[in-house]
Formats: sequence, C-alpha cells, structure tokens
Amino acid sequence: MTTFISTIHLPLPVERVYKFLEDCNNHEQLQPENIYNWSSTRNEAHFTIKNMAKLSLKVVERVENVSIRFEPGTEAPFEVSLTWLLEPVDAGTKVTLQLDAELNMMMKMMASGPLQKLIDHQINKLPEVL
Repeated sequence: MTTFISTIHLPLPVERVYKFLEDCNNHEQLQPENIYNWSSTRNEAHFTIKNMAKLSLKVVERVENVSIRFEPGTEAPFEVSLTWLLEPVDAGTKVTLQLDAELNMMMKMMASGPLQKLIDHQINKLPEVL
C-alpha cells in the first residue's frame, strides 16, 4: 500500500471543519480543474478525471469531529481509500488528508505525482472555501 499525506492547520474549530467535510456535496469546491462532471449527495460523489476515468467515492465511515473515510463507490482501477483526519489543536484544527492506494510498480511510477498533487490541492483549497 502506498500512502500520500498532506496536512494543514486551520484557525477554525474542529466542529466547523468536520461539518463541511462530512458532506460530499461540499467536496466539489476542493477539486482541481481536471475534475469535471461532478454530481454528489451527502454520502457519495461521482466525477470524471480529465483524460483518465469516471470515478465514484462514497463515505464508508464517519467519526464525528475526528475522521471521514471514503472508498470507491464503483469499481476503481486500483484499491484506494481517502481519509480526512481532524485533530483539535491550540485555537484551531490540524487537518490531514491521507490517500492509501494499492499500486503496482508501474502504476506507482505513473500515479504518485498526480495523486500527491491532488491531495495537496484539496488540503490547500480548504482554507479558501471555509
């Protein structure tokens, strides 16, 4: 399993950050330009990655004010999970986005850069939308 992690500190209460992230409808605001055809409900999001594939992610676990974990809602090209981890810190919240992917050596070489860039983009976009 290959793990990609990105972390940010926000000067916001953990409850506010969790409330935003627990609803898939809000995640469209965090996506880069190469994500389009977005449709979502509170528990699931469907989208297309430009020049790649259509994907679906669904919430498989919510721990209030602690974490939200997503897994593919339909068959994906590789096993993957995406987890938002929240931790209250002095006058704010430490937010970590972790993507775990089962990548063979070839996929790892091709996808590592784009996957890290994706989670970095999402975590850095969070303060803008909150």
